[in-house]
Amino acid sequence: MINAPIIMIGPMSAGKSTVGGLLAEKLGWPQYSLDEKRWDYYKEIGYDKAVAAKIGQSEGMAGVLRYWKPFEAHAVIRMLAEHTDGVIDFGAGHSVYEDETLFRRVQAALAPYQYVILLLPSPNLDESVAILNQRFSEVLAQEGIKPDPGTLSANEHFVKHPSNSLLAKITIYTNDKTPEETCAEILQHIADDGGE
Repeated sequence: MINAPIIMIGPMSAGKSTVGGLLAEKLGWPQYSLDEKRWDYYKEIGYDKAVAAKIGQSEGMAGVLRYWKPFEAHAVIRMLAEHTDGVIDFGAGHSVYEDETLFRRVQAALAPYQYVILLLPSPNLDESVAILNQRFSEVLAQEGIKPDPGTLSANEHFVKHPSNSLLAKITIYTNDKTPEETCAEILQHIADDGGE
């Protein structure tokens, strides 16, 4: 029997939601997206949208990301407490922490879970950055949005920061694989690990 939940982490455009949805479908489990619940969780501990906007104007995306960090750690802990089943996909920032105290809180919250899966295109981090930022730019272009250099820089930070690899129990490389092939590889990995 596969121990639930399965938790998907990784940078923007890594495929967490897509692959998570396929896993949930194959397993007959629900899927929960932290990005969909995060604002409710953030508000529980005083998140202020106006403050975030002011920081964004003065410090750019990097400042906003710093402001979000305590709220992101809280959201991770709340999501895991609220959902003990299914497949959970984290937002890109929810698994990257510069502050050691916040990182340790998230690490402790994830410690009991057997399947914390990091998705990256390649073991070569520079290659991963290039692939992910190309994917992200293409998604934005389809919506008529020009990619923000600050957001692309943030994604590079998410790829190269050690938090993801320290939190992950399994890393899956996805380049040249379809989401279905990635899903099958994860299920095979779990089967080889003793799950059904």
